[in-house]
Amino acid sequence: MRGFQPGEHGGDGARLAAALGIDVGGVLDLSASLNPIAPDPAEIVGRHLSALGRYPDPAVATDALAREMGVDPDCIILTNGGAEAIALVAAEQGKGWVDEPDFSLYRRHLETLDPAGPRWRSNPHNPSGRLAGPEERAAVWDEAFWPLATGCWTRGDAEAAGSVVLGSLTKLLACPGLRVGYVLCPDADTARRLAGRQPRWAVNGLAVAALPSLLETVDLVGWAAEVGDLRDELVQLLRQHGFSPAPSEANWVLVAAPQLRDRLARHAIAVRDCTSFGLTDTVRIAVPGPDGLERLKEALA
Repeated sequence: MRGFQPGEHGGDGARLAAALGIDVGGVLDLSASLNPIAPDPAEIVGRHLSALGRYPDPAVATDALAREMGVDPDCIILTNGGAEAIALVAAEQGKGWVDEPDFSLYRRHLETLDPAGPRWRSNPHNPSGRLAGPEERAAVWDEAFWPLATGCWTRGDAEAAGSVVLGSLTKLLACPGLRVGYVLCPDADTARRLAGRQPRWAVNGLAVAALPSLLETVDLVGWAAEVGDLRDELVQLLRQHGFSPAPSEANWVLVAAPQLRDRLARHAIAVRDCTSFGLTDTVRIAVPGPDGLERLKEALA
């Protein structure tokens, strides 16, 4: 559709709204793979607006996350979204290797790409949506979508294999504007070094104030099961309209469909263009909630 250019990392809802001349609330944004059944975070975050009047202290939020995940609080640091987590670890390592295709921010932040360097890997793999086999190893695992794929917080590579693990609570809690992620380190010394690279007050006050309350809403087992059911419905719907989505264990599916992005855009539905992954004529469709599935069904019809 004329005037609607894809963003490098999805999240194209506002761009599509501008192209259509409508309010962004009228767009179904399936270009960002968020938890489709997470409770609306606005009410919880709204109870913590007083945090705007003081400098943020991440200690209480860090302890709350560590308890929820069952990890040592000295081994985890909160970050300004998953993007800062990636940047911190890349700066610490300097060089690394990424098997193509994978999330482009790894390559962007690594100073040197070296096949002999530490391996970076998303799990489930982004963009395919497939989980890594139990035999696969990496120095850095990005588990931004792992909880929604498996119903548990982490595969355990930090403790079992000495890997660094990255996470994105903005995906799980469906609050990308809040910006909160984490790095789970194999030991406290690594965590201290990475924290030393952060600017002061890297994580905003609303995020650290609201996070303990947001974590109380988490139901990983239930969420993962419901997302799996919704994904099955999405796959069935796409197949009914002649598409062949690739197998996925994540909260999205890949579809080779050259005109589908523009076709859905005319109905105010955004899906992810995968050119930045090196996959032309392919879209990534986030699993929508029940209302989104119905809207997608009407658009495809």
